[in-house]
Amino acid sequence: MPQTIPYWHVDAFAAQPFGGNQAAVMVLDEWLPDDVLVAIGAENLFAETAFVVRDATGEADWELRWCTPTYEIALCGHATLASGHVLLTRDGEGQARERVTFRTRKSGVLEVVRAGDAYELALPAIATAPDTAANQAEAIGLLGAEPFDMARSALGYNIYLYENEAAVRGLAPDIRGLERLGTDQFIVTAPGIKTDIVSRVFVPGGGVDEDSVTGSAHAVLTPYWARRLGRDSFTAHQASTRGGDLALRLAKDDTGDRAWLGGPCVTVVEGAFYL
Repeated sequence: MPQTIPYWHVDAFAAQPFGGNQAAVMVLDEWLPDDVLVAIGAENLFAETAFVVRDATGEADWELRWCTPTYEIALCGHATLASGHVLLTRDGEGQARERVTFRTRKSGVLEVVRAGDAYELALPAIATAPDTAANQAEAIGLLGAEPFDMARSALGYNIYLYENEAAVRGLAPDIRGLERLGTDQFIVTAPGIKTDIVSRVFVPGGGVDEDSVTGSAHAVLTPYWARRLGRDSFTAHQASTRGGDLALRLAKDDTGDRAWLGGPCVTVVEGAFYL
């Protein structure tokens, strides 16, 4: 008999189907072998599949891991928001709960809280340092237009600041060229028209040519833009084909700076995955 795994397909940072970023959420009784988790991610073919297992340590409610179609990653925002949505709304779970916490292997304890009809997700704020054109020459050529500011995190996040939203929307990067540079995120951003900031995110080395709405990228963009805007709360739009809007705020708690990302989720499919 095949193993039956509860399965949800959620559009995160979306108020209705076909927007935001797709994630699969799968609730396991215990961890499957690593290669099986990656194979499931490839079968689902979303940017990320989230796997959760009850946390036995008492540190959090659940353990959480994420897989792209090609490998396991250290941090994923939209699939964490989707996991919080599932666990706070599914039958028999958390009928009166407002908060769920996740223990992760490389990103600490994350949490999702209710915020009216939507949710807020707390991620570690990821700091960047200024970078130079000399360091980024190859990537700039592959993006197709030179930015006027660049920043980078040692964790593999690269920010390229452009003058306006039209410049960001008009970029036509050499995706296969960016893929050869490894698994870094390439984040292009600018002041927005209807929102305070706008962005696009490319991670072809991780199996995602252009991501739809990227939580981890906004954990980088939140402190970056908070400095530039001179305030800790602002709005964002990721200008992918599907698109998605986020409410961003930078806050500090006993674990350090946190990037809070707000937005709704919608369940598109609920069923079973047979293994």
